[in-house]
Amino acid sequence: MDAQAVTAADPTGIGGIGGAGGAGGAGGTVVVAGLGVSGTAAARALAGRGAKVVVLEGRDGEQARAAAAELAGLGVEVRFGEPAGVPDGASLVVTTGWPPHHPVMAAAAAAGIEVISEVELGWRLRPAGAAPWLALTGTNGKTTVVRMLAAMLAAAGHRALAAGNVGTPVVEAVGGPWDVLAVELSSFQLHRSPSLAPHTAAVLNVAPDHLDWHGSLEEYARDKGRIFERAGTVVCNADDEWPARLAEPYAGGAARVVGFTLDVPRPGQVGVVEDLLVDRAFTADPAREAVELAGFADIRPFAPHNVANALAAATMARSYGVPPEAVRRGLADFVPDPHRIAHVATVDGVDYVDDSKATNPHAAAASLAAYPSIVWVAGGQLKGADVDDLVRRAAPRLRGAVLLGADRERIRQALARHAENVPVVEVAGQDTGVMDRVVTEAARLAAPGDTVLLAPAGASLDMFPNYGARGAAFAGAVLKRLHGPRGS
Repeated sequence: MDAQAVTAADPTGIGGIGGAGGAGGAGGTVVVAGLGVSGTAAARALAGRGAKVVVLEGRDGEQARAAAAELAGLGVEVRFGEPAGVPDGASLVVTTGWPPHHPVMAAAAAAGIEVISEVELGWRLRPAGAAPWLALTGTNGKTTVVRMLAAMLAAAGHRALAAGNVGTPVVEAVGGPWDVLAVELSSFQLHRSPSLAPHTAAVLNVAPDHLDWHGSLEEYARDKGRIFERAGTVVCNADDEWPARLAEPYAGGAARVVGFTLDVPRPGQVGVVEDLLVDRAFTADPAREAVELAGFADIRPFAPHNVANALAAATMARSYGVPPEAVRRGLADFVPDPHRIAHVATVDGVDYVDDSKATNPHAAAASLAAYPSIVWVAGGQLKGADVDDLVRRAAPRLRGAVLLGADRERIRQALARHAENVPVVEVAGQDTGVMDRVVTEAARLAAPGDTVLLAPAGASLDMFPNYGARGAAFAGAVLKRLHGPRGS
């Protein structure tokens, strides 16, 4: 869908604000649900195009007040407090991830007011000749893949930006001087993005997550699959049931369907031969020709799930014409983000690894599979996900477990069912010293050659501002053991 023309009836040029289809009629109000990074960016962009904007924000605080003050200078009204419905005169709602059952979303649906995501807003605001999107989603690995992809595109000489759920809001990125955007999308964003038509779209994996938001795994997967609906090239993880199933309807249609796999690739796939990443899709003769893209030595940090991440990024890059040497160079240039299977230190022969980003069971399973003998640090908010399968598969690798956070009891029960001989320690409390006690208990359970692995399988907000703060607390506690208390 091309950007729409600016008219007197619709000063924003995105439709649904004034004129036909707008519940508020000409001159209606655009409601932005949420004052976070993407909500603030959306309000700023809308105000810059002449829209009347009201932002709703349930949480108060210093950062939110500062954002509100900035927006007030642009004529944007910010209303704090839990809203019960849609403000009068609203003709469009831009949401930053509020669930469909939220009173504002429900009221908008009942009133026939269109609700779109900040990503959809950015898509509609693209200028003529805007950069194409290489968009991806998945339960895990999204940020790593989108950054790998951006590095590969840059290595090929393209002005590329990683945008979307990874950092820079799409609504800001679309106006920049970019040749191509590598866009990370969440299921929340895809739920309300009806017109996206990326050059290439990928689903990395699908596992139970955010079921409290979507209601079921099927609905969650369906929202992930929306990314394929108007894509030119469909990329799926051929080793994962759900992405392969979501891509299947597009085989033989207008879109090109390409799978990536940790196995030897068939024609039309990108995969692994011994320790090499090999392309049998984007070659002159996929049936008889294969192209080497990179080796395992180029992937940092090395772990099976990170090989899959590199394959996904390479497949998307190749779909855009990136040459093999730029794929390898992009992997070499890629700098892993913190708190993703990051080695913190080795203390008394025990490795301590921070994978605080493993915020659901699927991510934790990938992390646990990378080490042979583990003292597992786990817990947090499970968001409705089940951990029995995770514990069952990990049990042979576990030498002990230290549990913290709101849902630690559920993990303890799963360990009792499937790993009854594994010693378990629960650390209660939410004070700042909790992680120090966690690391102390983990060190007591570990022996030389073991890995103490923070792979929580849950979100962090029950105890920490974000997963980064949780990982930093873990790393800080480990370094205290390595160097001793500060000042000693």
